[in-house]
Amino acid sequence: MKTTDELIDDLLTLAFAEDVGDGDHTTLSTIPADEMGAQRLIVKEEGILAGVEIAKKVFEKFDPELKMTVYINDGAHVKPGDVAFKVEGRVRSLLQTERTMLNIMQRMSGIATTTARYQQKLEGLKTKVLDTRKTTPGMRMLEKEAVKIGGGVNHRIGLFDMILIKDNHIDFAGGIPQAVAAAKAYCKDKGKDLKIEVEVRNDEEIKQALEAGVDRIMLDNFTPERTREAVKLINGRTEVESSGGITIDTLREYGECGVDFISVGALTHSVKGLDMSFKAC
Repeated sequence: MKTTDELIDDLLTLAFAEDVGDGDHTTLSTIPADEMGAQRLIVKEEGILAGVEIAKKVFEKFDPELKMTVYINDGAHVKPGDVAFKVEGRVRSLLQTERTMLNIMQRMSGIATTTARYQQKLEGLKTKVLDTRKTTPGMRMLEKEAVKIGGGVNHRIGLFDMILIKDNHIDFAGGIPQAVAAAKAYCKDKGKDLKIEVEVRNDEEIKQALEAGVDRIMLDNFTPERTREAVKLINGRTEVESSGGITIDTLREYGECGVDFISVGALTHSVKGLDMSFKAC
């Protein structure tokens, strides 16, 4: 299995291939090869900055001689007019990396900003906001890193690092006891130490999940009232996650029910990028 660094490198290879292709003919035709210069990343909207460390990888991969000076680090609260960093070197390299870097920085900063807004709604509670697998194909590692930068918590990265038994798995397996037993047997046989989470739909399934000995129970599409009752029933015997249709307006109400986590697909699947630009200086 590839490492995070290898996946990011693959992403950047693809990003340059689709953007630069056989050459940035505008830049190549108008800018001399030996022209040197500098550009600054200017923030144009208030939010949480994310992607600075990935921007370093963008510049280094395309042209290792580019020099980046960082003024504001990932996780900082930024406002219009702030300068996050400056990059000096060949102008051709600066112009050819601009869009790839901005695409990543704007999306990651948008996700971090949105996550921070959600987590702020839970201030004073034990509840943490979780991301989901509803990410942009190929950009999952970057988007989940942005969630962490914004103060959220990563759910499983993919299908490989946790067992999440959902309603379809339960129905095909014949029930929660059968599904959990099979999952535990599989982990033992394969020598894997994976947490097991089960999605439940009613009190009877909660009892079955508790008896099966799972690490976390997901309350799927429960109302706040039903969530409060479920938390009492579980009574701290395992972690509890709320999921399904929870918005920033209803988030606090679910958190006050006493759940450990609330998963929100909107952190990544429909976020607006943070406005910024990369200008000559």
